[in-house]
Amino acid sequence: MLKGIGALGAAVFGTATSVSSSAAVGDSAVYQYYHTDWTEVTATLETVAQQGYDAIQVPPAHRSRLDRSHQNGVTDPPLGYQPVDLTDFNSVFGTEAEYEAMVQEAHNQGLDVVADAVINHMAANDDFRDAPGITFEDLPRFSERDFHPKDDINYDDPESVEDDWLVGLKDLKQQSEYVRGELQNYVQKYADLGVDGIRWDAAKHVPESFFADYANQWADDLDLWTVGEVLDGDVSVCQGYADTGMSVTDYPLYYTMKEETFHSGGDMQALDGAGMVNQSPFQAFTFVSNHDSGPPDYEKLAYAYILTYEGYPRVYSNRISVDDDDIRNLLWIRNNLASGDAQTRHVDQDLYVYERKGNLLVGLNRASGQRSKWVPTSWTNQALNDYSGNAGNISTNGDSWVQITVPATSWVCYAPE
Repeated sequence: MLKGIGALGAAVFGTATSVSSSAAVGDSAVYQYYHTDWTEVTATLETVAQQGYDAIQVPPAHRSRLDRSHQNGVTDPPLGYQPVDLTDFNSVFGTEAEYEAMVQEAHNQGLDVVADAVINHMAANDDFRDAPGITFEDLPRFSERDFHPKDDINYDDPESVEDDWLVGLKDLKQQSEYVRGELQNYVQKYADLGVDGIRWDAAKHVPESFFADYANQWADDLDLWTVGEVLDGDVSVCQGYADTGMSVTDYPLYYTMKEETFHSGGDMQALDGAGMVNQSPFQAFTFVSNHDSGPPDYEKLAYAYILTYEGYPRVYSNRISVDDDDIRNLLWIRNNLASGDAQTRHVDQDLYVYERKGNLLVGLNRASGQRSKWVPTSWTNQALNDYSGNAGNISTNGDSWVQITVPATSWVCYAPE
């Protein structure tokens, strides 16, 4: 579960930064719903649990500006991210009672719930597909004095990134005691409905100090796990937010997978040591795609990586069905075999082989033809079974080496029988 490792566990396993007692990664993986009604989520939770996930992530529950009549495709625009009233949890996805019932059924199935919380901004006052704009007077809990002055973001200026208006969305003044009180009440309402974790939307556009001094402390007091959406490819930027006491979305790893690795001209060597996951694995929320960011060409191969590697992986419902067989198998491997530090055993342009020390040997092949390679392992004269179903069983020799063969654009997962 989300809080299963905790700060003590993170310290034992060598995490470089201090993490609050509730800011620990989960044991398995998160299934992320997007633009899904609460009743529809509820109907699929038994399958989610049977697949081997330990948590779900769901969209924001508050009343927001746009609805499905304003959409041009399922991700255009994202719904729920233009808040109007943070105290009203009757939204485009369903009623507050339906949300609470969804949380309860998730718990009945042994699943935790990660709630999406929008704390950077409120709704825009623009002309968008016949959607009426939201003025300051339309916001029941805030007035103009509760926002930073209107200005577009200059991404070369860190202060502008934090305090100016993201695509015309009214930027809340977290420096205000009143604003912080309203946001704390918002988090409390989520906790009262039984959620287990909070995803801070657009965290990069909020000062780190707000999370260090307030938001993560509120969550910690409520025993909520937290993860910040830090949409930045720089590990140091992500680490800065992680140091406030939460996990972060591993965009540095995502960009490596998307742009450098999992496509026909990619190089697997770029993956070795990449991302937050190789710096602070117990704070890395890994993913292959989401509504903002499309998947790499070799999408399933990327999932084979994040589901067998360190970090806390998330699977995106708009791309991967709730009952996907490949993912179910990979989740079984993760839950039963993929523990221990990751150690690179071989890497070249096409082939990446790593071992979860003493537990699992994984081979990923990006090439259009199969690849074979002798690699060292932790086992001597040991039969290894391929739990991926993509290759035959093998045995290590007296020197602890073994030859693995990985099919084209596929993966193998070996462990002792």
